[in-house]
This record gives sequence, structure tokens and C-alpha cells, in this order.
Amino acid sequence: MRLRDLASTIRSKNAGVDLITFDILFKTREAYERAKACPALSREGIARLFRIPGDRIYSYVTFDPALAIKFTLRRQRPSGSAGEHDLFGAQQYAPLLDVEVS
Repeated sequence: MRLRDLASTIRSKNAGVDLITFDILFKTREAYERAKACPALSREGIARLFRIPGDRIYSYVTFDPALAIKFTLRRQRPSGSAGEHDLFGAQQYAPLLDVEVS
């Protein structure tokens, strides 16, 4: 099953000038636990998915009370700088939509 079918919300946004944060929220504990156990959504899986070195992952948190997975990536360039392609960081979540959750 794809992540977009399990999650109620998948989004990205600025978390300061140099960071983009991603939120994946779930309606049910079952869907959350399934996603949380998925290797593709681990810290290492996120690095592979976004084709970045692991040290660009600023933080990675699973938050059981909110049924949420949250991670934050360091930008390659500051928001709004020359050559930067997404000022608000709102377009960066797309690779997550088709992640297969086993």
C-alpha cells in the first residue's frame, strides 16, 4: 500500500531559513504503526528517498501520541537565495506519496 493511502496528511514547509520540515500524520494507530515499521520511512530510508547524505537529516521523530512521523532536512541553499527552487518548502513532500509501505 502506498503512503498516500495510509496517511491523512503529508506535508512539507519551511522550518527556518535553512531547514524544511516534513509531517506525516495518520488517522489510525494501525496505519501509523505500519508506517513506523517500514524501512523506507526510517531515517536511512528517507536519506535514500531524497537522495541526500544522512547528515542532511537534521532531526527524525516518531511521535506516538499524535500518530505522526516528522523529519527535518537541511536545505542545500537558504530559502530565497539565488538558485533555490522552493521558497516556502511546500513542494518537497512529493517523493513520499508513492512510498510503498509493507
